Amino acid sequence: MESEMEITEPLNEIEPHTKALKSVEDVDASKVGCTDSIFSYDFASLAQTMAHSAEEFVRQVWLRGWGLVQFTQLPQWMKDNDFIKGGHRPALNSYWGCAKSIFRIHTETGNIWTHLLGCILFIAIWTFFFAYTPESIQWQDKLVFSAFFIGAVVCLGFSCIFHTLSCHSPKVSRFANKLDYTGIAVLTIGSFVPYLYYTFYCDFAAMVGYLSLICVLGVVTICVSMLDAFSTPRFRPVRAGSFIGLGLSGVIPATHYSVVVGWKSAVYDGSLGWLIIMAVLYISGALLYALRIPERCLSGYCDIWFQSHQIFHVFVVAAALVHYYGVSMISDFRLSRGDCKPALPLNFTDVAFNT
Repeated sequence: MESEMEITEPLNEIEPHTKALKSVEDVDASKVGCTDSIFSYDFASLAQTMAHSAEEFVRQVWLRGWGLVQFTQLPQWMKDNDFIKGGHRPALNSYWGCAKSIFRIHTETGNIWTHLLGCILFIAIWTFFFAYTPESIQWQDKLVFSAFFIGAVVCLGFSCIFHTLSCHSPKVSRFANKLDYTGIAVLTIGSFVPYLYYTFYCDFAAMVGYLSLICVLGVVTICVSMLDAFSTPRFRPVRAGSFIGLGLSGVIPATHYSVVVGWKSAVYDGSLGWLIIMAVLYISGALLYALRIPERCLSGYCDIWFQSHQIFHVFVVAAALVHYYGVSMISDFRLSRGDCKPALPLNFTDVAFNT
């Protein structure tokens, strides 16, 4: 009822003008000339008022149906972070309503747009990569880089979908949440593909072994994330820990590579420094998310912007960009070698420890 009154208010602004037009019709035409009758009313004012009223009407229709609510007013299935006090969307139970909420300001606005823009960015980079790669980049190289791009686009896209639909209904929210977790695992697996491919370029057995390991761990993580309990607030530390553990599994191949070629070569030729920066960004973001900092310390002040989840999103996009740069450097180094001569041994048995 209240929303109907809000919609009719802009239309009421036109009523005085329509009454004035009727009064013009009532004037005796014999006493007033036709031109005088027409121009005795300010039609410019009427047009301006009607345009304003139409704009306001469209705005009210667009915004009709819901307003922001407090955390205590949310249904139980929408309660996730009790340090975010206000600015929440209510349960909408409408895909169209959820889609329209992308363009409104609420607690999920930052989460939606950080990964929506990130998804668009990586689609653009992927397109540029295929359009402008030099001839030295073969189809195999494009394939392993595509694994990373697919992981980034899927992760960021699924995240955007989840944060958009999280207020739809319990069933839709749970499904979208599982997509979100799946996207994180897919990005982790996709990130390992180019790194392991170029790091163990001349050691096929090690490459396949490590790729198999990360794929198995990724699939296990996805299967665990399909459990309904996994998405509850009580399992927030478990979620963060599982994805951190999946990412830290890369320490094993990185250590292998560093032992074989030496720390200095691993840092400069293998871009290990960039990968460490990437890991720091991922882990820092996940820890902030798990600990709910800064909203834990500034409860009520981070309802709309600068929540831990938004910071986590920014760190994820930054880490993915750092990773792309790092594996690009590894690719350039590996392809510049041109072959797999013993200059870069990649088997533990080939390491000359006495040098």
